[in-house]
Amino acid sequence: MIPALLARHIHNGASRSPFVVGLILSEAIARLRSVTDTPRLEAEVLLSYVLGISRASLLAHPERALTPSQYVACVALIERRASGYPLPYLTGRTEFCGLEFEVTPEVLIPRPETETLVELALACRPMTVVDVGTGSGCIAVSLAVFLPQVTVYAIDISHAALAVARRNAERHHVSDRVRLLAGDVLSPRPGPVDLVVSNPPYIPSSECALLPPSVRNYEPRIALDGGPDGLTFIRRLLKESPAVLRPGGRLLIEIGNTQGEDACHLAHAIFPQAKVSLHKDMAGRDRVLQVSDIRPD
Repeated sequence: MIPALLARHIHNGASRSPFVVGLILSEAIARLRSVTDTPRLEAEVLLSYVLGISRASLLAHPERALTPSQYVACVALIERRASGYPLPYLTGRTEFCGLEFEVTPEVLIPRPETETLVELALACRPMTVVDVGTGSGCIAVSLAVFLPQVTVYAIDISHAALAVARRNAERHHVSDRVRLLAGDVLSPRPGPVDLVVSNPPYIPSSECALLPPSVRNYEPRIALDGGPDGLTFIRRLLKESPAVLRPGGRLLIEIGNTQGEDACHLAHAIFPQAKVSLHKDMAGRDRVLQVSDIRPD
């Protein structure tokens, strides 16, 4: 990118600096077309991140000059993104449920479809929740922000992920109500609680190699691989949830868009008296398994 921009600048005999927003954006957009469907948006995000300004301010002043060090930093980020490295890991942040979250390569990048899970959880109006596999804490923190009365126990097996979740809870001033626990699925067992939520690993092991390179090469495998059929962790959640739920409690689990039938069969087998339902995401695909009115045997 540097040679191309500088070469054209010299060839055209231009007298102004090549380190200006408009020219760099044009170069960045062309460079990113091979890795994203939104090259303009991503170029704007990266450049505004380097400059420490909003995208609106960036676009309002295409003549704005970058210092050489800013230019070099911008080029480095664009080249990294062009290699397939995920944008949120470059900027260290992403948006989820209208809130900004820190993300690092130690946590899964929050997806818009997971907002369906949060919306369903909010509608339950719980007082106490367990978030299993909290990762960045995006689910737990969102619930705590939008439900001022709720206490959320956020469990993850990764201490590095819990460190990210802790910073996100502090960022949104809910660390007093988001209680972080190191553990595997529902061990340790906080409770009793009104609701268990989880976005567990649910990609079948054999399909992990088929994921887009930006996912399989950079996002944590532990947060993606759901075992041979993708249902290993979902089975454990279904079996272990009654131990932490109050009588009549609920369970909400994000699933793969082809797992609805199998997930419902599992839930019915484990909870024959409970109400089992599926909820679709905004794209109309099966996304959340809900098990309601769970009672101990």
